[in-house]
Amino acid sequence: MTVRMVIADDQPMVRAGLRSLLDGEGGVVVVGEARDGEEALACVRRLEPEVVLMDIRMPVMDGLAATRRLVADGARTRVLVLTTFDLDEYVFDALRAGASGFLLKDATAEELLGAVRTIAAGEAVLSPTVTRRVIEAFGSMPVADAGLAGRLSALSPREVEVLRLLARGRSNAEIARDLFVSDATAKTHVSNVLTKLDLRDRVQAVIFAYESGLLRIGRGSVPG
Repeated sequence: MTVRMVIADDQPMVRAGLRSLLDGEGGVVVVGEARDGEEALACVRRLEPEVVLMDIRMPVMDGLAATRRLVADGARTRVLVLTTFDLDEYVFDALRAGASGFLLKDATAEELLGAVRTIAAGEAVLSPTVTRRVIEAFGSMPVADAGLAGRLSALSPREVEVLRLLARGRSNAEIARDLFVSDATAKTHVSNVLTKLDLRDRVQAVIFAYESGLLRIGRGSVPG
């Protein structure tokens, strides 16, 4: 499968560098570039790529607003955000808006290519360091959302346990091992959790688990 993608960044040298790293490598083809969020939206609507690599700080419309618009439009294109630690508050907002992954800007070419392919396949990506920061932030929230907590009743006891493991950053294979089930069964449980809670992907599952109060820091929930 060829993954078609758009690069959105306001710096020409960054776009050129990313294109040189990604274009034609590992089944990834860069079909467009954008200098700001508005151009990114136009590119996505015109080209319908599988993935848009989105910077957050851009003029005219930033990457956060563009991500919200893409999700609101029902676009099938998935968003991979490149970020830095000083943008934590934007990271959390973009997660809620529906971004499917985050990598730091010092990620290697192999990590970036792997993330693009993973997101195009319908999964979600958070770099380990970003995952820890995200879980620490969401997990330290003092008050759970009662409305979200009520939605947990739609899950079976086994699915609740699967959601706990998802929120701890476990892969399908690790969930299968922890629950003593097959990889296929674990994948089915994960799919059922996402469907019943109307979540886009595993990133949204992490947010839901913490915002609903299912997990809190201090319960062994932060991966090492």
